[in-house]
Amino acid sequence: MLTPDGFKVKAGEARFGVHYTMKGVTLNTLDIKISGKDTANNLAVFEQIGHTPNGGPPLHIHPNQDEWFYVLEGEYLFQVGEERYTMEPGDTIFLPRNVPHAFVQLSENARVVVSYAPAGKMESFFKVTDQWNSPPSKEEIAKVFEDHDMKVVGPPLKVG
Repeated sequence: MLTPDGFKVKAGEARFGVHYTMKGVTLNTLDIKISGKDTANNLAVFEQIGHTPNGGPPLHIHPNQDEWFYVLEGEYLFQVGEERYTMEPGDTIFLPRNVPHAFVQLSENARVVVSYAPAGKMESFFKVTDQWNSPPSKEEIAKVFEDHDMKVVGPPLKVG
């Protein structure tokens, strides 16, 4: 499906009114701003509110998607391939498909815009992680990543 007309998503709101909270990988909230349903699955854009100081996803790859982040608030450390970058408000980072990457939130509060092209299964991924009721095992995390066209290739980044 392709949305034929433009639309507005207000600050603090999500495209379809659902705020996803990841449980297990991080405790971040993700709001869909532009859905894959709006773009014939060519693009998905989320606002991620970071609630996980010193936390982040495991090192992973997206075989079929490019990803980029724009930092609105707070600080992060990103790894892309072998390179590490400290990110502050106003910084942008591009994570090409098939390149291992991860991040860790360095500040108490943080907020980024994150985009996936094509959209892939990211909306479904965040919906699944929102439904976890207890911390998942490493094996469960790896399976959910695999089910959503990602592959865990290492542990989360550590601060220090």
